[in-house]
Amino acid sequence: MTVLIYGAYGYTGELIAREAADRDLDFCVGGRNGTKTRGLGIELGVESRVFPADRTADNLDDIDIILNCAGPFVETYEPIVEACLEHGVHYVDITGEFPVFETLAERDREAEKAGVCLLPGMGFDVVPTDCLAGHLHDRLPSATHLRLGFDAPTNVSGGTLASVIEHASGGGKVRRDGRIEDVPVAHQSREIDFGAGPRNGVTIPWGDVSTAYYTTGIPNIEVYMAMPEGAEYLMRSTNYTAPLLQLPMVKETLKTAARSFVSGPSQRTRETEQVYLWGEATNGEETLTSRLLTPETYALTVDAATTGIERLDSEGAPPGFHTPASTFTPEYVLELDGVEGFFDEGYPPLA
Repeated sequence: MTVLIYGAYGYTGELIAREAADRDLDFCVGGRNGTKTRGLGIELGVESRVFPADRTADNLDDIDIILNCAGPFVETYEPIVEACLEHGVHYVDITGEFPVFETLAERDREAEKAGVCLLPGMGFDVVPTDCLAGHLHDRLPSATHLRLGFDAPTNVSGGTLASVIEHASGGGKVRRDGRIEDVPVAHQSREIDFGAGPRNGVTIPWGDVSTAYYTTGIPNIEVYMAMPEGAEYLMRSTNYTAPLLQLPMVKETLKTAARSFVSGPSQRTRETEQVYLWGEATNGEETLTSRLLTPETYALTVDAATTGIERLDSEGAPPGFHTPASTFTPEYVLELDGVEGFFDEGYPPLA
């Protein structure tokens, strides 16, 4: 299969493109900036295609899969998906944006009829947590409530920060009785041992609020992130400032600044940092806990995305909407470098 990596000159896209070259994948690079796209193509010795997302349909000759790395994904996925459905090209991305997941889930039947696989979330958002959710459901099929969380380094790329800004005015999200509901930002906190000792965990509007439901069918889902209490109070203050971020001028100015001045984690950080992940499933009478220890978020994203493309190439891409765990089973995360196994009712070794 020939893969078009779109947004290949961004921080994460370039890391994935370089990994794809190291693995000798059949791919080309794409993006809207001609200088950056062509420069990367020349450096990697692959074809480059320059176009904005809304011209995707004109640039799919000989392409079997698009891997979309251009965020905020809510700004790019629609025309790319439309083109994929029209031309029979499989769509994969690395988003963690729940509006993208929800919209693509609604197009499941359309994708099935077109023979197209819609597979978003093939990065840290949401591969490890989605697989953890699937694993917990396998352990407790009768679960009615699922809580997931992670304790991770906070360094992010400019593109990731731009995505956060894009959705910051949307408030918090949880799933209750099968439906996504709006809640205040950081509306709930609790002490959680993600794997390295008790930490303060705060609810966040993570992509698993959407995807874990499609993976497991569990109707009540919350996602937590480890953060100090001071950061929790600051996060809650955004409930009062969020209206400012709804103003297009404010939002675009902040996103431009994020892309310009935030470079992302260093190579050393990607190679040395680790992430603790925790999940808890309950049916009201029985509660089970599982944990994971993974490489740093961007390192895992690069591995998860390229390994996923290899799997789709060798095994075929199932038509319709899918999550990482529903495509490859919850054990998929265990195939990735540096992920040793699920720790059920126990703890991973301290990093």
